[in-house]
Amino acid sequence: MQKKQQNTTAKKRIVITTIGSLGDLHPYIAIARGLQARGHQVVFATSKCYQNKIEQLGMEFRAIHPNSDWVNDPEMMRRRSDLRMGFIRVGREWLIPELRESYEDILAATDGADLLVSMLATYSARLVAEKTGIPWASVVHIPLGFFSTYDVPIIPLAPVLSKKLRCLGPGFWKPLFWFGKRVSRFMVKPWYRLRAEIGLPPTKEGNPLADSHSADLVLAPFSKLLADKQPDWPSQTVTTGFPFFDKDSKAGLPIKLSRFLDDGPPPIVFTLGSAISMNAGLFYEHSAAAAKLLNQRAVLIVGKNVQNRSTSLPDGVTAMDYAPFSELFPRAAAIVHHGGIGTTGLTMHSGRPMLIVPHAWDQPDNAERAARLGIARIIPQHRYAPTRAITELRHLLENPDYSRRAKEIQEEIRKEDGVKNACDALEQLLQKSRTLETIKK
Repeated sequence: MQKKQQNTTAKKRIVITTIGSLGDLHPYIAIARGLQARGHQVVFATSKCYQNKIEQLGMEFRAIHPNSDWVNDPEMMRRRSDLRMGFIRVGREWLIPELRESYEDILAATDGADLLVSMLATYSARLVAEKTGIPWASVVHIPLGFFSTYDVPIIPLAPVLSKKLRCLGPGFWKPLFWFGKRVSRFMVKPWYRLRAEIGLPPTKEGNPLADSHSADLVLAPFSKLLADKQPDWPSQTVTTGFPFFDKDSKAGLPIKLSRFLDDGPPPIVFTLGSAISMNAGLFYEHSAAAAKLLNQRAVLIVGKNVQNRSTSLPDGVTAMDYAPFSELFPRAAAIVHHGGIGTTGLTMHSGRPMLIVPHAWDQPDNAERAARLGIARIIPQHRYAPTRAITELRHLLENPDYSRRAKEIQEEIRKEDGVKNACDALEQLLQKSRTLETIKK
């Protein structure tokens, strides 16, 4: 239950927008609950498919386009989670075509609101903020989203190149990133067209897909250990730490899973999160085989795709559709996962070493960052097989440096308070906006 916290700003109506998978939803829910605990009225504007989840949390829900139900469609996930082309397909096929509807939805949701908080991918939120003048905070919840030339991410279109040449620094990467943003502007012609139609002046940034940051506040809701503020990030960026939220409509660990955990030594947990599990391939089959050959107990979190549910599992291996990672991971020996930002953060918080099998989007970048911290090893998706998994898991389980380093990271992560830091920054923006409004009067 959220504790009531001291509110230094009068009660305000705050609209929070996000779309995507649960990994894109949960950090914003955590911040929204923190704002609620401070007495603010939160309007959560997200895809229609999340209405029940948001309303069960006691928040006002507003549906915005586009819908995010495609993350539960195996065929659509297969297409849009391609390692190199996934980001481009998500943008061209999902985000851009419904910009006008998204703009109209967010415009309606912000009527009478005091603050708009939006994830970077809700591109029309910037247009609403500019058109209405509502105070606006943008959020970049993945380190990749900053495209820093000082801390070069793993670029999905060129993962090997960006990994091997990241050491060349800004002198090499700055012109390359600038060129990439300029040549890809053709993708956002509908954004420029909509901007002109609603009467906003032209803009000169490299590409609004990557550069639509609020001039007043940019939240980076992840740990500084994963990515710290760089000279080419917006100066108004606040790195908050992870704002954790990890709840389904059901409370706690399933009874069957609790009994399994109590009956033996800590297992290895295998998961692909909520979205990638819809396109798991042979991941769970290979994982069960690896656990058996290692003589290790294992928990498979298989998600909603029925194809992931095996009718026969080795002794000592159990499978569940869902479990709250915040309760499961601390009871594991190690976690094997896809590298989503939420799962990566919860693994860091659990103090357990991880084996990452990145599939798409920001996952290869998150994996590299965790590996550089000394808490993770990586297997490319196309090379994941029982023998390779066994080799990497033995490194994690038998080399005490991984466990020691994971515990050190856990201690640092637990000192951070992502929800408090995000809410403090948002209230400071509200106070600043109120002061400026008073001066104008």
